[in-house]
Amino acid sequence: MRARPVLIHLPLAVVLVPAILIRVVAVLGYPAPMWFGDSPEYLEAAIEGRPGRTRPSGYSVLLWLIKPFHSFTLMVSVQHLIGVLTGVLVYVLVWRAARAVWPDGRRVWVPGVLGAVLAVPVLIPVHQIALEHMLMSDALFTFLLLAAVAAVLWRQRMTWWLGALAGLFAAGAALTRSTGLPLIAVLLVAMLLRRAGRRACVSAAAVFVLPVAGYMLAFQYVYGEFKLAMANEIWLYGRTADFADCRVIEPRPELAVMCPEHTDSRVSPAFASMWTEDSPFRDIPGWIYSEQASSLSGEFSREAIKAQPGDYARVVVRDTFRAFEWEREPYPTPWTWLQYEFPEGEEWSDEQKRLAARYDPGGGGETRVVDPWSGWMLAYQDHVVMPGTILGLLLLGGLGGAFLHVRVRGRWRPMRPVRHWATGALLPWGTSLALLVIPAATADFDYRYVLPAVPFACVALALGVLPPSRRHTPEPAEPEAHTEPEDVLEPS
Repeated sequence: MRARPVLIHLPLAVVLVPAILIRVVAVLGYPAPMWFGDSPEYLEAAIEGRPGRTRPSGYSVLLWLIKPFHSFTLMVSVQHLIGVLTGVLVYVLVWRAARAVWPDGRRVWVPGVLGAVLAVPVLIPVHQIALEHMLMSDALFTFLLLAAVAAVLWRQRMTWWLGALAGLFAAGAALTRSTGLPLIAVLLVAMLLRRAGRRACVSAAAVFVLPVAGYMLAFQYVYGEFKLAMANEIWLYGRTADFADCRVIEPRPELAVMCPEHTDSRVSPAFASMWTEDSPFRDIPGWIYSEQASSLSGEFSREAIKAQPGDYARVVVRDTFRAFEWEREPYPTPWTWLQYEFPEGEEWSDEQKRLAARYDPGGGGETRVVDPWSGWMLAYQDHVVMPGTILGLLLLGGLGGAFLHVRVRGRWRPMRPVRHWATGALLPWGTSLALLVIPAATADFDYRYVLPAVPFACVALALGVLPPSRRHTPEPAEPEAHTEPEDVLEPS
């Protein structure tokens, strides 16, 4: 007897109900968002309706949409909803992929159980919930990028409108965090490997370019420069400060001012070069916002990488592997990593108070700790943590899982798992890895950069270990005028 459709998704409910309840507890215990160093710029851009100077303002658009309600509590609730939707989207992608393997109703419970299990790392760990509670862009960025990946994976042969959706969501992600900008290349490569068709690829590229170019034009109108943000060279300079040796680089005299100093071993060189007394930008008029700062830091970064390519590669690999450590270390500073956890007490600066009052005149932006809910949240925080090693195992499984299917009917077919992986797991796996490598290569390691990689690693694992669908064998692309092909992921 076939299970009823509602009962098939019972495993999702088992995960989703506690995930929602713990987020309700978080909002009751902490009715206002947790602030970070980037938060004032996002909020100011939303209040003034202009692009941010050092970061794209896609997240500020979300804040601007919520602003008429004058409620920071509503803001964090919306972000928690986005986090829940991200977990549900992971479940849907895994469930559809598994149902395509067994479309005739056999093993009817496997898709739901597998999807629910792989949604757990997105819905349950406390650091995912804490990141959603911050006045930061990461929750929105993760959802938009996962939605772009979902549009590509939804059908083996994409229609033009699915390509357009993928481009639109990818553009939204790029305008929320600049890390998303190069990921359109990952999407397009995956579409070509999946033989998505010319119209789908062109639609994705065009719909991606239009909003990004429009934002850059708006940025140029406000700040006079055609770019997404003014500080890209500044972040790269922070990366090179970790290894740059001016005795090797031999910079010209005017550039020597950028030679990094590092006097506090508790602070990472990248952080010190940007925000401490060791920062060379303190001696440059206009600080990191000036044209001189951008020019000097960009030139110094290029010279450092050119002179010390091995050292640059070493720090990128080292910081990428920090994401897979079992326990969190006090990095990049002894205090930064603690800002990604729910606090025990209240902290409120005059600057935050003035800015929050412009967004919510009722004073709702002040950090508040409400018992007994906050105590329950702190107890949860002490026990429900996902170590970075789990992310490493997810990525390893997503990379090697396809080789479980190298032997078919007693014969070895070494290219079969390669094709299977390239047309399925490659996209979410490559996106997950890119989300770890890009910050390590262009800025510095930070624990909040790790969490957006988790949903993609979960999807990649499922697409890797599941056998190729029995309902679809890849064929050469058909002419655009032909009828729509059968879905690879759509169950009957």
